[in-house]
Amino acid sequence: MTDQELKDLVASVAVQQKETSAQQKETSAQQKETSAQMKETDRKLRELGRQLGGLGDKFGSFTEGLALPSMTRILSQRFGMDFIAPRVRKQRNGHSLELDVLASSDARKEVFVVEVKSHLREEALEQMRKILRSFREFFPDQQDKKVFGVIAAVDAPENVRKRVLAEGFYLASIHDGQFEIQVPEGFQPRAY
Repeated sequence: MTDQELKDLVASVAVQQKETSAQQKETSAQQKETSAQMKETDRKLRELGRQLGGLGDKFGSFTEGLALPSMTRILSQRFGMDFIAPRVRKQRNGHSLELDVLASSDARKEVFVVEVKSHLREEALEQMRKILRSFREFFPDQQDKKVFGVIAAVDAPENVRKRVLAEGFYLASIHDGQFEIQVPEGFQPRAY
């Protein structure tokens, strides 16, 4: 190889290194821009999730507000409850229990726990079972009473309705703008 060929080769390698270095800088800048865009997207997704959660809470509160007058009437007139409280939250031993509606009667020795759902799903059954199983732990003053579950739902598919009743929970559905208890003849509620 001649001196000129060697100089040309070295010059060619130097040009390639400059081009590679420029490409690496450009790639690095693009990666930083992509990283910044991803962070912004993550921030927007978190904000959207927060907003959707808030909307869900508002819709849930709206549904509970819609159900409360009807459930108050049902619990007092049909079941003879003399204490009815919406949105009950009880804490005990570092845990908490939230109830949409709690109703009780000392004279009848009964308690009704109402869970309100805009769209009734299978998960509501497990949620109600869990609430009823832990009820006495949170309300030891109610030990002498039978505890019944009521699920009030705006929209309930037929297969889930059947499961609710088979579990021994009362089912309240909306009819003509008001919630009504809908149980078949021979229905046997399950007391906890």
